[in-house]
Amino acid sequence: MLGRTATVVVLGLGLAFSTAASAQEPLKIGVILPYSGPFADAANQLQAGIDLYLATHGNEVAGRTIEIVRRDTGGPAADVAQRLAQELVVRDGVDILAGFALTPEALGAAPVSAEAGKLMVVMNAATSIVTEQSPYIVRTSVTIPQLNYAFGQWAHEVAGVGEAYTLVADYGPGHDAEAAFSRGFTEAGGTVVGSDRTPVANPDFSAFVQRVRDANPEAVYIFVPGGAQPAAIGRALADRGLAPPDTAIFAQGELTHPEALESMGETALGIITTFHYTLERDDPLNNEFVAAYTAANNGREPDLFSIGGYDGMHLIFEALKATDGDASGDALVEAAKGMSWQSPRGPMWIDPETRDVVQTVYIREIQDVDGELQNVIIHEIPDVKDPLHGSN
Repeated sequence: MLGRTATVVVLGLGLAFSTAASAQEPLKIGVILPYSGPFADAANQLQAGIDLYLATHGNEVAGRTIEIVRRDTGGPAADVAQRLAQELVVRDGVDILAGFALTPEALGAAPVSAEAGKLMVVMNAATSIVTEQSPYIVRTSVTIPQLNYAFGQWAHEVAGVGEAYTLVADYGPGHDAEAAFSRGFTEAGGTVVGSDRTPVANPDFSAFVQRVRDANPEAVYIFVPGGAQPAAIGRALADRGLAPPDTAIFAQGELTHPEALESMGETALGIITTFHYTLERDDPLNNEFVAAYTAANNGREPDLFSIGGYDGMHLIFEALKATDGDASGDALVEAAKGMSWQSPRGPMWIDPETRDVVQTVYIREIQDVDGELQNVIIHEIPDVKDPLHGSN
């Protein structure tokens, strides 16, 4: 009820917070991201997506002025994310938790969301189990299996590859990627001839890529997190001559970020990736988004982190409109279930049963377009759900 104040003690985590609410009070969103450390670039890109949405749509919705309260994990650090989420709820009185570039940090904060009854908008973390950890979590980014199961099927059925080697980062998203691609690939009739996992923190890829070179597979599937790693593994691939057409290179879209393409040069031609967002996608809404983002960020183009933050804010704004400014977790999560909209990435909606994103999966190939290397969409798979959360 508006205007009424109560203090609630949450057992387990021992949270104590005020449920006071007024349509005239500011609405606080606690954003938890690794603004420093090895994933700082990812955090800054995600934050820039949040900032662009607010700059474009204003910082007021349903009579509530939006305040962003930023907290840095320096991560990946699940324990730090949990502590910061507790502080944001108890000390800072935030209404919504958001951000979460990394799966461990989303998992760390999830119990706080569950016990405090706060909407938690996951704007990037992509491991399937994240939304299962709190009934108040909604994801506006992507899940790893959503991209890679269909990609594995495509690699055999359409690309005609019979054998593949997998090389993935050794943490939750990497495990998801390996399992999803391998399942789709083998169920379609392909064979996985080898696999390896790289450390998630500051890896030296040279020895791992050499093992792939020695195995001489028909194709290699690669997953590394965003940030600095795509460029690093791109250099390692180029140094050892692992490149199309001699070896088919499949990967999740991080591998062909612009920074990685600069490192690989022409050896990147022919690399095929799967992703939920392609900045070169020729669509009026996306063209407008890319132009505005680039102008606001000194020429830096948007990426998966940027679109996750941008769409996460869209969900928050639309949910608040639906609840007429009621920021209780129960009201907001019900408003989010089944929500659909046109994003710069394409059409998307929130599955009301899983609170996970449903969207188009794009298959892209690196091609030379007027002298510039670009991700060119060669296939689209619409309305893809996470295969671990139900059939499509």
